[in-house]
Amino acid sequence: MGLRSEVNHGVAPASPGEFAAPHVGPLEVWPPVVLAPMAGVTNAPFRRLCRDFGAGLYVSEMITARGLVDGHLKTNRLSHFDPDETPRSIQLYGTAPDDIGRAVEMLVGGERAGEGRVDHVDMNFGCPMPKVTRKGGGAAIPLRPRLFESIVRAAVDHAGDVPVTVKFRIGTDDDHLTFLDAGRIAEAVGAAAVSLHARTAEQLYSGEADWSAVAELKAAVTTIPVFGNGDVWEPWDALRLMRSTGCDGVVVGRGCLGRPWLFGDLADVFGPDPSSGGAEPGDPPTLGDAVAAMARHARLLVDWAGPHGIRDFRKHTGWYLKGYPTGPAVRDALQKVRDLDHLDELLAGLLVACDPSMALDPASLRIPRGHRNGPKPVVLPEGWLDDPEDATPPVDAGELVPSGG
Repeated sequence: MGLRSEVNHGVAPASPGEFAAPHVGPLEVWPPVVLAPMAGVTNAPFRRLCRDFGAGLYVSEMITARGLVDGHLKTNRLSHFDPDETPRSIQLYGTAPDDIGRAVEMLVGGERAGEGRVDHVDMNFGCPMPKVTRKGGGAAIPLRPRLFESIVRAAVDHAGDVPVTVKFRIGTDDDHLTFLDAGRIAEAVGAAAVSLHARTAEQLYSGEADWSAVAELKAAVTTIPVFGNGDVWEPWDALRLMRSTGCDGVVVGRGCLGRPWLFGDLADVFGPDPSSGGAEPGDPPTLGDAVAAMARHARLLVDWAGPHGIRDFRKHTGWYLKGYPTGPAVRDALQKVRDLDHLDELLAGLLVACDPSMALDPASLRIPRGHRNGPKPVVLPEGWLDDPEDATPPVDAGELVPSGG
């Protein structure tokens, strides 16, 4: 019995015909898996690496509508796609309907130097970061349903036949739950799907996701797909989430940090198509496999971003090595890597000091990666809760750069 069989928690792969492929507008998503937008992570190199392991819908890191409209160079770089990337999926953040409408027109019309049109636009209403919510952005917007409605409507109205989806959280805190209203509004104004991160903004990334909220949303939103997000660390979690809530697919965020092969495991347990059924995935990669993925990821980043791409890669090194007993010295050295030659030297030394066939500690599969902060009270603009029907966009929130949510 392989390692995977020992840790699947008694969950069986998908049976033939158990799940249908959700349709996001004209896009059929199979396996029913979406890569969550994560700032500084889900750029073109990381998406390419993940696509090599398995299919799904791979959403870019978020860009701001204001930045796109104003032609900010950083925004244009973040909205880059590989020439062969399809479908092209991007997450957009904004707080003013006019900015959102213009930005969506630019994205779907290909009005960016050297870029074609996108095939899917996802809207961010889940960011819990204080620098965003205190300005009335991110997870604060659904507290004002008319403002939320006007922003989503602007995106849908300017997208033509390109599907617009909406991602949000349960609410700002336990006393202000907004997800059911947000889901119904998004459905009513023409969103192609909704995704729920089953935590409140107050939780940030702490505690456990409340999958029962995904089930509630699925019961309330009946004409478009509902995707569940939160605590999908292993392929078995995706199956449990869909079976327990009836949702149409899953969104994977922190679970894939340093583990792009998770999408291959997800493809295995769901199967090549809905009628085929899934199978047990193979054992997790050995240390040698992880090192090979690290080397390729770093090169893709440097090709994309130039020499400073190696600095961006530093944060990934600890995620890749989590679960392999390599010792603290090599981890510390990798987080200070200077360039690709230095990386090759460090990785070669690692494989001399440690057995390349070293297996992953199975307990590490469920260790959270990335953000773990929270809970923390949500900071809102003064008077933000006084008039929920106020559709006035918040002042100066459009320039903020959320983390994803």
